[in-house]
Amino acid sequence: MGDIAKDLTAGTVGGVAQLVVGHPFDTIKVKLQSQPTPLPGQLPRYSGAIDAVRQTVAAEGAGGLFKGMGAPLATVAAFNAVLFTVRGQTEAFLRSEPGVPLTVNQQIVCGAVAGTAVSFLACPTELIKCRLQAQGALASIGSAAVAVKYAGPMDVARHVLQSEGGMRGLFKGLFPTMAREIPGNAAMFGMYEALKQYFAGGTDTSGLGRGSLIVAGGLAGGSFWISVYPTDVIKSVIQIDDYKNPKFSGFFDAFKKILASEGIKGLYKGFGPAMGRSVPANAACFLAYEMAKSSLG
Repeated sequence: MGDIAKDLTAGTVGGVAQLVVGHPFDTIKVKLQSQPTPLPGQLPRYSGAIDAVRQTVAAEGAGGLFKGMGAPLATVAAFNAVLFTVRGQTEAFLRSEPGVPLTVNQQIVCGAVAGTAVSFLACPTELIKCRLQAQGALASIGSAAVAVKYAGPMDVARHVLQSEGGMRGLFKGLFPTMAREIPGNAAMFGMYEALKQYFAGGTDTSGLGRGSLIVAGGLAGGSFWISVYPTDVIKSVIQIDDYKNPKFSGFFDAFKKILASEGIKGLYKGFGPAMGRSVPANAACFLAYEMAKSSLG
């Protein structure tokens, strides 16, 4: 089985594991990110992550934590196949000769290249997911952004294509998506390799056990969000912004307005759920990827 086919298959398996483990955390992250700033004297829609979970389950049942999962599930195969295959091919390009391990710095480059490629898949998927995840919170305060109620992922896509500029509408937020994926994946794959080499005591990491891979994958996933979290907040608010009466004119406008109205903490709304999701989800992803690739020979 060729290297590309191995990466395609193993990346898909890893992506499914990541999505199933992490999506409920992601839902809570987006709900916290998208809730509007309360007026003076008013309390926020959610007081924190636990309150967001409680309200979501009370209003929508446990299934509410998995809302919006259809869009990423439908594309997870393509997303992770591209991510790990581009990374693998970049590894092959940078490798001086077959079988030679790459340095941590070279893995950082591989992650950045892979992040560039997956941005074009992530942007429309994230837009659909965020619209579905956020509409419950926005509806509760009568936001104009929910003048249209979405029945599901295809309904979001159909509405955007018909009423928000066609294909261009589905790529709303592409710049912040790239500003998240490129440095985020560079940090993640660099950290993953650094931790594997640390645990192995050298560059040969082929003998690492599952425990080491779980720890390395989990911490690597955490490094992704630590490095780019404010960018993810900006991406989310831009993607759910009302098309006809937008609150933000672009990335830097959103950054300035969030900072002015909420301070630094406004750029870290939902950080707890994001980290709570990232560690187990990426531990599952990398372990599943490594095991699948190993089983493929």
